[in-house]
Amino acid sequence: MRLERRRAGDEQRATNLELFFDLVFVFAITQVSHLLLDDLSWRGAERALLALLVVWWAWNYTAWVTNELDPESGAVRLLLLAVMLGSLLLAVAIPDAFGERAVLFAGSYVAIQVGRHTFLTFAAANRGTIERERAGRILIWFAAAGVLWIAGALAGTGARAALWTAALLVDYCAPIVLYWVPGRRRLAPSTWEVETSHFAERFQLFVIIALGESIVITGATTAGLDLSAARLATFGLAFAASAALWWLYFDYVARIAERRLELADDRTTLARDAYTYLHVVLVAGVVLSAVGDELVIAHPTAGLSAAELAAVVGGPALYLLGHVAFRLRLAGSVSWRRLGGALGCVAVGLVGLAVPAVAVEALLVGLLVAVILLEQLAAARRRRRRAPSALEQLEARAGA
Repeated sequence: MRLERRRAGDEQRATNLELFFDLVFVFAITQVSHLLLDDLSWRGAERALLALLVVWWAWNYTAWVTNELDPESGAVRLLLLAVMLGSLLLAVAIPDAFGERAVLFAGSYVAIQVGRHTFLTFAAANRGTIERERAGRILIWFAAAGVLWIAGALAGTGARAALWTAALLVDYCAPIVLYWVPGRRRLAPSTWEVETSHFAERFQLFVIIALGESIVITGATTAGLDLSAARLATFGLAFAASAALWWLYFDYVARIAERRLELADDRTTLARDAYTYLHVVLVAGVVLSAVGDELVIAHPTAGLSAAELAAVVGGPALYLLGHVAFRLRLAGSVSWRRLGGALGCVAVGLVGLAVPAVAVEALLVGLLVAVILLEQLAAARRRRRRAPSALEQLEARAGA
């Protein structure tokens, strides 16, 4: 039974099953958004963040697995469908994850992580291989964190937050220490292989999932309300904001990032840092922007409370800061235009204390469009000087 992807030198792309698998996470991201909307407070933000990090970690590990295993294999198909079912149960539990459905939430997550890597350790890898060794190490870490997840689900509300935070720290620190286990030799980053085109595409598709969720929220919220001129204007602005977020990532960042990953000397570490860790910041920014869009569409001519204003301007600001960190990790340079845009979002938040919601949304859209135009103008000036673009510079280095 062949489980590994064929490595014939051709680019690998996401399969239909992987796209089908991702559908569950559209629902999961929507559930996270509603969790925050139902409790727009610091406590609600902390709970929504924990839920998002859990959803992301369940998806992220599956993306790494399908980067090496063949989703067209019967056994791998069954694995993905099982993880898909567990992820659906996880998403169902999110609205009451900190209440009556805590056991379903934690149990589904632990079953996904432990079940997947039990399969990888004992079914997908042969005895004595490095594949079994690394999968077994990850399984140990998931099992250790799983004890904390289940203990938190069974504990009272106060202890639950502490135990789940500790479990999340165990989960998120594991890749940093390369799944170190006492008494065993350390694994090297080269233990993992990254097929660049497939890997980058999977994370790009999750950004699309998050943006798709923002479109769903914009349409669903508007459809359930009276269509005044102000609301229609806000609806258009919300769509423009989502389109701007798409443009900022997919115009050239996604292509350059993929090429930098392909040319990296330590591809595994760069993939871990830039995609596994930093992409969740981008996703969080899109989710928070979607929450802000719903708040603005619901009451376009009213003023926003401090908590609502933080959500409305915080989404684009966090998204732009995520881009700054992404470029810094990939290229070692700062995107000053996007950093300026993030600071501009904060300034809009101050102005938003005195203007209605629709004006805040218009200012944010104008700011995002300004960042895009400044980058387009810089690219045009570079072309007039016949200076190579960042992508052309990478290609030249690769050729050399």
